[in-house]
Amino acid sequence: MSFPTDLEIAQQASIAPLADIASQIDVPTQALEMYGRHVAKIDLTALGDISKKARGKYVVVTAITPTPLGEGKTTTSVGLAQAMKHIGKRGLLALRQPSMGPTFGIKGGAAGGGYSQVIPMEILNLHLTGDFHAVTAAHNLLAAMVDNHLHQGNELGLDLNKITWRRVLDVNDRALRNIVIGLGGEQDGVERASGFDITAASEVMAILALATSVQDLRRRLGRIVVGYTSQNEAVTAEQIGCAGAMAVILQDAVKPNLMQTLENTPALIHAGPFGNIATGNSSVIADKLGIHLCDYLITEAGFGADMGAERFFNIKCRVSGMAPDAAVLVATVRALKAHSGRYKVVAGKPLPPEMLQENPSDVEAGISNLIKQIENVKVHGVSPVVAINAFPGDFASEHQVIKDAAEALGARVAVCTHFADGGEGAIDLAHAVVAACEEKSDFQFLYPDDAPLKEKIEAIATTIYGAAKVEYSEMANEQLAMFELNGFGVLPICVAKTHLSISGDPALKGAPMGHTLNVREVRASVGAGFVYPICGEMRTMPGLGSAPAALKIDFGPDGRIVGLF
Repeated sequence: MSFPTDLEIAQQASIAPLADIASQIDVPTQALEMYGRHVAKIDLTALGDISKKARGKYVVVTAITPTPLGEGKTTTSVGLAQAMKHIGKRGLLALRQPSMGPTFGIKGGAAGGGYSQVIPMEILNLHLTGDFHAVTAAHNLLAAMVDNHLHQGNELGLDLNKITWRRVLDVNDRALRNIVIGLGGEQDGVERASGFDITAASEVMAILALATSVQDLRRRLGRIVVGYTSQNEAVTAEQIGCAGAMAVILQDAVKPNLMQTLENTPALIHAGPFGNIATGNSSVIADKLGIHLCDYLITEAGFGADMGAERFFNIKCRVSGMAPDAAVLVATVRALKAHSGRYKVVAGKPLPPEMLQENPSDVEAGISNLIKQIENVKVHGVSPVVAINAFPGDFASEHQVIKDAAEALGARVAVCTHFADGGEGAIDLAHAVVAACEEKSDFQFLYPDDAPLKEKIEAIATTIYGAAKVEYSEMANEQLAMFELNGFGVLPICVAKTHLSISGDPALKGAPMGHTLNVREVRASVGAGFVYPICGEMRTMPGLGSAPAALKIDFGPDGRIVGLF
């Protein structure tokens, strides 16, 4: 008998009334704003002052450098949250909302997998409560206001070649990456080059994820830089006169969404910033709420520990004021074999057959990646727990290689079967996390706020990536100088680079050392509150493949959705 698909498992689940889910974390019914029967927004004003309640433990789930197939961070996060109930603890999950671009593309949805999913997975992956659409509308309103400002005389003196605010859409559409707008007659706007990014890449999305309140959201929206004058002076959304209207559009999107897992564990789903050019973490608001509603708040950071976790530590925790008690590093045998450099893994294609054979030496050859990612967690003073996300074709000898390497560095280790067994398959992981959280935390940032931008970039490159040095293009040097001149030097850094290597070169596997990080361009997300150096080619508007998931998604004969994965 074949293993059922994620969608089949989700559609056969027993969904508890949302009021019962809310009661597990002491959220009163009057604080729920229902969106159908199985999703609700939480009205923060109806909760009262929750800061007086006890604080739970704060756990971030990250990973080794993933293969293009992903290594199961979301599935592990869900499994761990479910496992807490099995050991008598109240677990609460805090995750990003999936973008519909990947859902209809190659990657598929992001509800978890197997028996560790957030449900209903169809609703989670398709629209949810419309937060992405609100972000799209707010972002594009500002774009329209910028172009109207140009049409009406450009009183602020925006340089047409220095306008940085593009438009967004939550669909993979490569044809919109680079376009010319304003074509036609005089009444059709000012002709200029522009383009579209996917909604998850919008600075408005990053702002939604990092805002601490509605008032903070409004302030951050006002600080958005839409472009520069010919004298390199920043022009903001506040000056354009659009920030207030944007905040009004986002008045419901700022409220976290409440859902549940297959085992009826509560889940807060909120915001979905891109993992390449933004923080790749769910919202600060959800975490500041959730930490007082449970024993263990489990949140996920995008991509490997060199990316999502580094940003979680140095950007998200800076904003929230919350310090993590433990970090879970998800590792798989197949990813470590890929880091041996002996195999090529391609998204959408089967793994090489040789990669599925028992071969501990392949794991040993790629183990340097796990070792470096453990070090990247420990350098921030956080206790690491390695979760071996076990696949049916794994071998005990291969798991042993991972255990030996992790334990040699003082990390706890657990083999997990949560994909097949749900929370029960992550009980050992839950015990390991509880033990790690009891250790004295010595959390620390990688760099001080007042360090120059280049010093911050170089701290990340040398300490986290293992680079020997950083080289900047002439344009990057000019941009950094302009940002310092405009007062942006106090902002933290969010390096935009490949997620397929700890370095900036996707071809370098394992844990490369002594390489050069090349910064070709630098941009500032001033409203969100970070500066992002761009290393390599970053696609902020994905394209569809030759066989996108959209080809399979439809209604089945019984009226249920089919084709989601």
